[in-house]
Amino acid sequence: MPYLYRAPGPQKNPVPKDARTTHSSGQSFEQLRQECVQKGILFEDADFPADSSSLFYSERPQIPFVWKRPGFWQHSEWLDVVIDDRLPTFRDRLIFLHSADHREFWSALLEKAYAKLSGSYEALKGGSAIEAMEDFTGGVAETFATKEAPENFYEILEKALKRGSLVGCSIDIRNATESEARTPFGLIKGHAYSVTGIDQVNYQGRNVELIRVRNPWGQVEWNGSWSDSSSEWLSVGPAEQKRLCHTSLDDGEFWMAFRDFKTHFDKVEICNLTPDALEEDAVHKWEVTVHQGSWVRGSTAGGCRNFLDTFWTNPQIKLSLIEKDEGQEDCTFLVALMQKDRRKLKRFGADMLTIGYAIYQSPRKDEHLNKDFFRYHASQARSKTFINLREVSDRFQLPPGEYILIPSTFEPHQEADFCLRIFTEKKIITQDMDGDVNIDLPEPPKPTPAGQETDEQLQFRALFEQVAGEDMEVTAEKLEYVLNAVLQKKKDVKFKKLSLISCKNIISLMDTSGNGKLEFAEFKVFWDKLQKWTNLFLQFDADKSGTMSSYELRTALKATGFQLSGHLLQLIVLRYTDENLQLGFDDFLNCLVRLENASRVFQALSTKNKEFIHLNINEFIKLTMNI
Repeated sequence: MPYLYRAPGPQKNPVPKDARTTHSSGQSFEQLRQECVQKGILFEDADFPADSSSLFYSERPQIPFVWKRPGFWQHSEWLDVVIDDRLPTFRDRLIFLHSADHREFWSALLEKAYAKLSGSYEALKGGSAIEAMEDFTGGVAETFATKEAPENFYEILEKALKRGSLVGCSIDIRNATESEARTPFGLIKGHAYSVTGIDQVNYQGRNVELIRVRNPWGQVEWNGSWSDSSSEWLSVGPAEQKRLCHTSLDDGEFWMAFRDFKTHFDKVEICNLTPDALEEDAVHKWEVTVHQGSWVRGSTAGGCRNFLDTFWTNPQIKLSLIEKDEGQEDCTFLVALMQKDRRKLKRFGADMLTIGYAIYQSPRKDEHLNKDFFRYHASQARSKTFINLREVSDRFQLPPGEYILIPSTFEPHQEADFCLRIFTEKKIITQDMDGDVNIDLPEPPKPTPAGQETDEQLQFRALFEQVAGEDMEVTAEKLEYVLNAVLQKKKDVKFKKLSLISCKNIISLMDTSGNGKLEFAEFKVFWDKLQKWTNLFLQFDADKSGTMSSYELRTALKATGFQLSGHLLQLIVLRYTDENLQLGFDDFLNCLVRLENASRVFQALSTKNKEFIHLNINEFIKLTMNI
């Protein structure tokens, strides 16, 4: 399910001054602070209480925690996350993140704000350092496998550090038992190290490339070449050692040869504060476009291209690359796809999903592409891999033109909210292909004048006369009887029973006189609709089970004249499908009747009242359909 609905379409790249308030009271930090000042009390955060629920979600504390307030604190977060200053301690010492100076608390308070944002301290356990880098800077990440890094990898890291990028590195583990295991060279597997410097030193007449790495534990260091106490430093003069800030302290920070770094470390993560290409010297001003979306089971969670029957139902974003890069034939852009709130949902059993995206040449249609398109067209570009990380990002160069970008999980039916960021050197136009509602219903046919009816029409009139009362009109009760009798005889559709309320909705749709009954002409128009809708249902019942898959509902509704937004489709799927994401004919019929009723009322009201046209049709349909 989507957890936070946002308006469809591209959005401005957020900046810290636009921080969204996250406290349940709706008050900002400044408002809460002012309230405490006026009352003369210290703030206590009811959203993130000083008890075990804020520490763990799957276990009980093994030791008695005491929450204490430090003497001062600082608060700086991307979102407006408000915390109090009580911190978990044991024997007067901080339990989690702490500074070497026990009188310094900024890091512990920052960690508490981050824990609150993630739901608990336990939710911060494990994962990738790049997540925190992005959360605290709003930057964009790039990941390099050291064994497959480009030839100019040293220059890339040098440029990243000069530009103030955050750089981390780690050693992969093959199984859980290797986590935090120490190698013979003093390195810790599965551990998040930071890269703090890169330089060259003259050693025995030749330049040696060095890199400086820090263990956040503040101890346990590399013991190979160029480590703190290695013999190599004896050949380096005091001035050069001072320039490189070389010390022999066991403080967790150490130098090592760059060639050894590439041998012993497996992954490097760079968080660029701007997405400027690290391979180039020029600094570019990038345009940033943000799209918020959701993968919802049954409607927009189609999985990757391996699952052709559902892949096309994923959210689709159109990119119009207009201007070439300076002096180039192509357009450069970076795509970063992030799945949201997975740490917060850990307590409910949620894990990171395997995510990625594909980019297709657009056929220049302003509509959601269907299954047949993907059957016959290959992607122009895609993420390097589908992987279970919070964010997948890659850099691309494509010729000017229109493209469709499709973010997805690897497997279908997996639900999550996502944030898609697109960085480009030149201004582009993006469009959410699932955001618009377009209703194009055919005009009902005019009744055939008496005396000009065909034999078939005369037979139908005779049927109507049998059903109708003395006033030659059909009530909701009579309509309920007739429709259930007719539809239950159809062996090729799964049908439960139409309720009296459903039949009243049908009369409301077809009744032009307003007397709550159907005259012959109105009954005839509805009967023609019913035949059309029945044939359509059978057309989309692919497995001849008598039901329709929710993933086919978008196409079926479009065939009847309804192009719905992705969000509206999600709500309809939740309202009308069963636990197996299937619709019976009665649910399909009810859905169409209520949709057509809502659209006709909206059209009538907006025609009479010009101000009404500004009402969002999405919201109007939701209200009138009670979804």
